[in-house]
Amino acid sequence: MNTNPLHEEAMIIHGTGIGMVTRGMVRERAAELAAINGRMPHEASKSDWEEAKRELTGGSELDENQTLLESAPESDRWNPIPGSPGHEAPVAFGDNEDENGRSVGERLFEEGVDEAGHDQMLAGVRKISLGD
Repeated sequence: MNTNPLHEEAMIIHGTGIGMVTRGMVRERAAELAAINGRMPHEASKSDWEEAKRELTGGSELDENQTLLESAPESDRWNPIPGSPGHEAPVAFGDNEDENGRSVGERLFEEGVDEAGHDQMLAGVRKISLGD
């Protein structure tokens, strides 16, 4: 069981704290993404569902090909000195940091900015559909 809260799912949606992500939350987020992309909410595509799930569960923002490339050793992607094996220096993260070195405050700030952007796009779509 993961006891580190920095490695868990999204913490806020539309400025409200959330607990466990449910299928209904993913469905609602996918509908919002469909609306933002110019489709009716009930026309959410598979990619809308995947993005919604990724956003809410803290999954990777990279697609499968990018994830595969990122998981390859640095030496396979770029070799500054051909024939040199090189090595990666170990990184020790503090108890208050996630795998990217972000604190809880930094993560909440970034998540808040992302959520605010999503809310603004959704508000713009709603304004256009209401004819304001």
